[in-house]
Amino acid sequence: MSLLKKIVGPSLQFNRGIKKRLFNWYGEGIQYPGFKYYPRKSDFQDPPYEATKLFRVERIKPLKGAPYWEKQILKEFKLDGKTNSFVIVKNIPENNHRLWRVKHMIKITPITYPDGFPENDDVTFLEDTGKLRIIKKISTLDEAKLQLTENFQKDLKKLDGDTLRRHSRQKWLSGWDTLC
Repeated sequence: MSLLKKIVGPSLQFNRGIKKRLFNWYGEGIQYPGFKYYPRKSDFQDPPYEATKLFRVERIKPLKGAPYWEKQILKEFKLDGKTNSFVIVKNIPENNHRLWRVKHMIKITPITYPDGFPENDDVTFLEDTGKLRIIKKISTLDEAKLQLTENFQKDLKKLDGDTLRRHSRQKWLSGWDTLC
């Protein structure tokens, strides 16, 4: 440093202090937990979003070559088996922090309820897209439907399977020229 001053002279000074803010957008960002977002337009509003209660987490990358701490996190979530296995995880900050650390190895899908929230005795099916479908129960048959079924089965004019087979065989043997 002293050699540089001798060559250039005392007019060269190094200023390492705080400079004036060069950007006019300093302090204008929206603070979110963990990051600051600088919107493109000043009248930006967050779209309404209701967080889901559950996530469908699927492992899409193999564990081979992953560090031990990532393998441990996936083992805690029981995702250390086959590659395309999935689990249901609660949307809480502790789980979100652990999922963030292995986000490159998993696929997270929020679970939605298009048929409504299931009751205790409902039968459900979770699709790959994260939609939890409720399988409708078959209601008990009322007496009118049972009576109609009995009348149909006891009807003499209806064709049963044996009669249809004999009639079809006759048509096959005689050809299609007769329509009886």
